[in-house]
Amino acid sequence: MKTSLLLPLALSIPLHAAAAPAAPAPAPASASSSAPKLVVVMAVDGLPQEQVVRYRDQFGQGGFRRLLEGGAWFTDAHQAHGTTVTAVGHAAILTGAYPNQHGIVANNWVDRATGQQVYCTEDRDHKYIGEETDPSDGTSPARLRVDTLGDQLRYATGNRARVIAVSGKDRGAILLAGKGGTAYMYMESSGNFASSTWYMQQHPQWVQRYQAGKPQDRYYGQKWTPLLADSAYANDAEGPLFNFSYYSEGGKPDADYYKRLKEGPPVDELTLDFARAAIEGEALGANPAGVPDLLGVSLSGHDYVNHRHGPESRMSHDHLQRLDRMLAGFFSYLDKRVGADGWMIVLTADHGFANSAEFSQRQRIDAGRVDSKKLMAGLEQHLAATFNGAKPITNAVLPNIYLDGGAIDKAGLKRADVEQAASRWLQAQAGIADVYTRTRFEESGATGTRQDLLMRRGWHRHESGDLVVVTRPYWAFGSGTGGATHGTPYRYDTSVPLMMMGKRWIAPGNYTQYAEVVDIAPTLAAVLKVRAPAGAEGRVLTEVLRGSAR
Repeated sequence: MKTSLLLPLALSIPLHAAAAPAAPAPAPASASSSAPKLVVVMAVDGLPQEQVVRYRDQFGQGGFRRLLEGGAWFTDAHQAHGTTVTAVGHAAILTGAYPNQHGIVANNWVDRATGQQVYCTEDRDHKYIGEETDPSDGTSPARLRVDTLGDQLRYATGNRARVIAVSGKDRGAILLAGKGGTAYMYMESSGNFASSTWYMQQHPQWVQRYQAGKPQDRYYGQKWTPLLADSAYANDAEGPLFNFSYYSEGGKPDADYYKRLKEGPPVDELTLDFARAAIEGEALGANPAGVPDLLGVSLSGHDYVNHRHGPESRMSHDHLQRLDRMLAGFFSYLDKRVGADGWMIVLTADHGFANSAEFSQRQRIDAGRVDSKKLMAGLEQHLAATFNGAKPITNAVLPNIYLDGGAIDKAGLKRADVEQAASRWLQAQAGIADVYTRTRFEESGATGTRQDLLMRRGWHRHESGDLVVVTRPYWAFGSGTGGATHGTPYRYDTSVPLMMMGKRWIAPGNYTQYAEVVDIAPTLAAVLKVRAPAGAEGRVLTEVLRGSAR
């Protein structure tokens, strides 16, 4: 039984207090079985490779260190597309596809049919089970245009393989689960994990039992305090900030409190807790049909911490160390539950992170923020003045800007002229490095630079904007004077961990070969002996595979 690592007050609280009763131990795998009984695909939202390297000496024995020393670690791995945000990165992991294939071009973009903003996993035909659902909430993978490894595994096994994904964010779970799996996501209004009517009409009994135990309430009234000695944080950018408490103004657990749980370690502890309940409730890794199962886990807390405090902060440093200890407990659980030689894992991230602009400025780096509203207002004013009052922009969700083809035609203008006028003006603004136009994508193609390649991969002709704006390095869209973000084609945003571990399938070592996150799906397809997803463009990482997995 694992205990919470969050706070002294929580040390005596069992993490599985509300989990489903333990199912019988799984039967040993047959001697003829060559595939893992359970494949775990884990994404740590917003974890740059740089942080793994910087803090690795402080890791314990069973978490990241176990992956680094007992698994295969690619030291030059990337989310190799231009718009490095959560939805895009999660979609790449198990489709093996770039956005120009899988169609998830951002967290939010504009539906050309309506001209309105849409959310990546929004589906108004479906609702959360037993939870309040807003029209723009993420409830299905309907907008994902390709299949996933889990879909292929289900197909190859006659739908007998179980594919489950769980995350603190709906898009993190849904885009890992694919079309045929089942996604469970954290509900910030109640602290429950719930699925949607895309997957089922009613939760299974094990989910209902888990929810009834209300494990999310155990953090109420507690504070996030440092895990390590003060000297461990001496090289971090910020002084002590450990004054974050989990409470609500109402004096008891409510929506405000449950939302606050997302901004630190609790959301990740709860996600792994629910993953354990899913393993036991669905008998993952002990499939009675004798086929492999797939579990996707997306840990969302690090992204929230980095956005609020910056990856250079003590809060981010401490969160990563806590996450390391959580992983150690989860891996130990899998050893006991599935058997140390019965499961394998791939750990990666959906994107990296830039340092906060203020921190970069203190390092004498050119950095800043581009106010999106002011930028778009200035662009619209410029285009109206240039084209006799015309209003050729229909909507924008930066970095994507959408043009109104009807308005352009009505004004007797040429689309290419509007694109060029907008591009020239934008590139003259502070913090803007480049603008990619539809004409440039469709006619000129890439010029051969790394940035051009990543931007082309990230552009979908039906979903992306007619203009895609790239900020200068260390600049970002936004306002305010704190926090950090991501979303560019620069290496601090693309460089992510890519680690694989599995005694029977993966050869340990540090691999300096260039690798991409899109390589994960075809590599796992080779291990599982199933067809790779249709849109997969990655390569099989044969250098890490043992003989039987090749």
